[in-house]
Amino acid sequence: MPDANPVAFIENRTFDEIHLGEAASLSHVVTQRDIDLFAAVTGDVNPAHVDPAYAETDMFHHIIIQGMWGGGLISAVLGTRLPGPGTIYLGQELHFRRPVSIGDTITATVTVRDKRPEKGDVTLDTVCTNQHGDAVITGTAEARAPRVKVRRPRVVLPDIRIGRHDILHNLLARAVADTAVTTAVVYPVDAASLGAALDAAKAGLIIPVLVGPTARIEAAARAASLDIAGFRLIDAADAPSAASRSVALIQAGEAAMLMKGDLHTETFMHPVVAAGTGLRTARRISHVYVMDVPEHPRLLLLTDGAINITPTLAEKADIVQNAIDLAQVIGITEPHVAILAAVETVSGRLPSTVDAAALCKMADRGQITGGILDGPLAFDNAISEAAAREKGIVSAVAGRADILVVPDLEVGNMLAKQLSFLAGAEAAGLVLGARVPIVLTSRADSAATRLASCALGVLMVRAGQRA
Repeated sequence: MPDANPVAFIENRTFDEIHLGEAASLSHVVTQRDIDLFAAVTGDVNPAHVDPAYAETDMFHHIIIQGMWGGGLISAVLGTRLPGPGTIYLGQELHFRRPVSIGDTITATVTVRDKRPEKGDVTLDTVCTNQHGDAVITGTAEARAPRVKVRRPRVVLPDIRIGRHDILHNLLARAVADTAVTTAVVYPVDAASLGAALDAAKAGLIIPVLVGPTARIEAAARAASLDIAGFRLIDAADAPSAASRSVALIQAGEAAMLMKGDLHTETFMHPVVAAGTGLRTARRISHVYVMDVPEHPRLLLLTDGAINITPTLAEKADIVQNAIDLAQVIGITEPHVAILAAVETVSGRLPSTVDAAALCKMADRGQITGGILDGPLAFDNAISEAAAREKGIVSAVAGRADILVVPDLEVGNMLAKQLSFLAGAEAAGLVLGARVPIVLTSRADSAATRLASCALGVLMVRAGQRA
């Protein structure tokens, strides 16, 4: 009796069953994901395959997939179709005839040319053709066919996420395309914060002014083999005085951005928010994470997960406006802003839903400008159009949110870390609402996160200079 679902099984052809001229095929549509997976597994980062700017200058003028990917498709036919499970792959000759591009449908076909019963070896002609019938790879395979019949359930492959962060990396490229920004680096007395400042300087993003106890900064540089020669050092006895001296540099016009080093956030921010002598403006100071989540089609700006613990409605309005301003600077002309809550309906028992409705009305009245707001929205409805449709939500924001506004710091902090540690997001963070952008990173942040955060700050500085 035939299987109800034959695709769920793979079955071989034994040496005795195989006949000359017998053939089998597999087809696959080439995607960017295929290129990424092959590069990740093999380390083949030839720019012809992974660098669009370079590929435009080569003979094909666009990205092509690695040639041996087609060899892998041939191997899949041999191992799953003909001869199938139990086959021993002995050798392969390949000739690459044409390039293979994203979107091409490639069909790998093997055809039995010869059988040798002594050891059960077979020779097969192998060819990969594209959707036009053109041969892109030709060759010959040698294999030892199985003598025993094998029929096995098809193994379900793991779900593999590709950690591409092209959007955030493109922002970094934009930021380095102009003059570097003088930045006061506060208390960089450890290798991580000092190295981050030097990395940003090397990338052409900032000109660091290192503020802190000179002896400790120099000792940290020596211990980590970091060259700080040529950078300005300003001596400050301890972390509080380093923070105060850095704010004074901003006030004197000697620096245009602040960057946190190895000190507590409360100590770092204290002179920034001080009345009269700090860097406050009429706008509430808030933090924005800019997150590049693999396989999500757009950047997500998440606010506020670092500064405001339980913001009031008025403070949330400023938090939203700060995020909108940053979104516009990085190229999102009219960002979609989702005000998050646990449910999608307004309820007096959930104050976050009432605040969400009020924020949307404030946007309607022009008290918040530059973005399209909707809320309350649950997280799934904010980022998934399918989830929004399932709930019957009709909204320009639902499923297409650029900015996620959380009810309080705890929610924002946990959501940001979930996206980073479970979904593989790469993040950058920036404090806004002060007279200058503030790069606020943590000890757990990667070098890439620190560099991307500097890039965001640089873009904000330049936007302010143009205004």
